[in-house]
Amino acid sequence: MYEQFKTRAVGVGAEVHRVATKQDGIDFILGFLKKEGIDDLPGSYAVWAKGTFLEGTQRGGLDAFAGLSFDVTRERASRAKIGISEMTFAVADTGSLVQDQGAVDQRLVSALTEIHIALVPSANIVPDKLSLFTRISPKTSRYIAFITGPSRTADIERVLTIGVHGPERLVIIFVDELGGAKQ
Repeated sequence: MYEQFKTRAVGVGAEVHRVATKQDGIDFILGFLKKEGIDDLPGSYAVWAKGTFLEGTQRGGLDAFAGLSFDVTRERASRAKIGISEMTFAVADTGSLVQDQGAVDQRLVSALTEIHIALVPSANIVPDKLSLFTRISPKTSRYIAFITGPSRTADIERVLTIGVHGPERLVIIFVDELGGAKQ
């Protein structure tokens, strides 16, 4: 299902990567932050929303990285270049990411930044929405978000524009070590 997801997601403009371990994911993110010139200046920040990904890790240099903050506020997210969050599921037939984003910081980093990095357990790729809704329920989830590619609109004179209503880049990192969700 990974290959199907990747094909669909890349088809709508996302960048898709797969790593074996959480440490590989941290290494990828550190390299990405360096390449993008993240620094402690407005417009150059990176913000990382709370989640379970970093539990039990050494963080491998993340805490010392200038410009990366784990304190997500609306103001900081709106001035950030990169937002990092965790997604619970990926839907293979649409290339969509899915998360119960009841936590405000998850919404802020995935909607207000120029680049959104999404971390996803590789085991949580489901074939389609019907399969997804056997694992989550709109009745018990407060704010289910579906993210399919970077933000795009064509409602301005029918000209496709990327990044008007959200990030202009979506970078998805599947992590094999994360296992599956228990929702």
